[in-house]
Amino acid sequence: MSEASMSDVSSSPALRVLIIEDDPDIVLGCEQALQLEGIACESVGSAEAGRKRLTPDYPGIVVSDIRLPKQDGMALLRDLMAFDAELPVVLITGHGDISMAVQAMKDGAHDFIQKPFAPEQLVAVVRRALERRRLVLEVRGLRQQLQHKDSLEQQLIGRAPNMQQLRQTLLGLASSAADVLIHGETGTGKELVARCLHEASSRQGGNFVAVNCGGLPDTLFDSEMFGSEAGAYTGAGKRRIGKIEHASGGTLFLDEIESMPMAMQIKLLRVLQERVVERLGSNQLIPIDCRVVAATKVDLLELSRQGLFRADLYYRLNVATLALPPLRERREDIPLLFEHFALQAAARHQRPLPELTAGRIQQLMGYDWPGNVRELRNAAERLVLGIEAGGPPFGAASSDAGAQPLAQSVESFERALIADALRRHGGNLTRAAESLAVAKTTLHDKVRKYGLER
Repeated sequence: MSEASMSDVSSSPALRVLIIEDDPDIVLGCEQALQLEGIACESVGSAEAGRKRLTPDYPGIVVSDIRLPKQDGMALLRDLMAFDAELPVVLITGHGDISMAVQAMKDGAHDFIQKPFAPEQLVAVVRRALERRRLVLEVRGLRQQLQHKDSLEQQLIGRAPNMQQLRQTLLGLASSAADVLIHGETGTGKELVARCLHEASSRQGGNFVAVNCGGLPDTLFDSEMFGSEAGAYTGAGKRRIGKIEHASGGTLFLDEIESMPMAMQIKLLRVLQERVVERLGSNQLIPIDCRVVAATKVDLLELSRQGLFRADLYYRLNVATLALPPLRERREDIPLLFEHFALQAAARHQRPLPELTAGRIQQLMGYDWPGNVRELRNAAERLVLGIEAGGPPFGAASSDAGAQPLAQSVESFERALIADALRRHGGNLTRAAESLAVAKTTLHDKVRKYGLER
């Protein structure tokens, strides 16, 4: 491997070394050697503490002494290989442990280092192990993207360019550990996007814990979020695990984050910075490892400027942003979404599927959908139940909210009609042109104009 490649590994903030060693002098020497080379590391003094730090797809490697209190390094190795057979484990051995180290290599250890060792030797072994781990995690990430791509398109339905970009960005974020801020109007599907992000990530085996920040009373915030010990307050008869701790290993979804009271924001900020929680009635700090996904329908930066939201919490949450387009900005997806929701409603209510006539499509396309996808789903259900008369969008005038210039509205409408015709006729240009009553050459030009060749 080239020196440049090795440098990339050591400087990558996503990769780190977990040192499991109870000798403080050895810990200090290892930490100094690695930190001087720009390699992130953390240390614990026992096998039990080390296992608590490890999560599925842990972004790093383990360096452990064979001689440890309680459980030794050999037993720890067997546990780690059962937990993740591709996790590189480097063992530190004493003079009398060579035969054990050889056995450990047979059992799956990546390498071993004999005491006393030079800092350069440790760094070289660690770099090789980190590079191996990086490749393993990259391959896993690519496999997960391939597995979840089709599923994502079935859940986040839409062919509009902004929806294609949203799915692409989401898949890119899924393989990372970055916290995410989702911004979108009411009804755009913020919780659905958060769940998709969780299911497309390596944390899918963990819990997805959703918290509505606007529906959590101040008096219950601490016990609900942080948990409590028995006797912590009147009525606390047993230990309670809080939502943050319950989300460890998975995803914590904070909906309507803008509605969280200022005092609660301070407590949340500390958890996000330190990644530890302290249950009510306890002095023990509990490490947590969860991805935090927050959702808002307002401009948090503007709120922070007005003093209504903590600026430091905003910047802590805003590591990566997913902006969800309102339905009026993806009008070409309306017929496809409406048909999807109508099919679901027909199956649920055991009713026949109503015909989606050209007139109905025109009404759907002309309406502004202030409630976005949620409102569209309700309209589809009403149509299936036969109670759509008089309610939007059927028989109701379109709102002026969010209105586009006439030329842009006409183009959006035309593009959506053409896209829907092509979809219904399997991409056959001749049949689509006949259904739209236009010349095939005219339709071909418009297909190219609107980028609908695919």
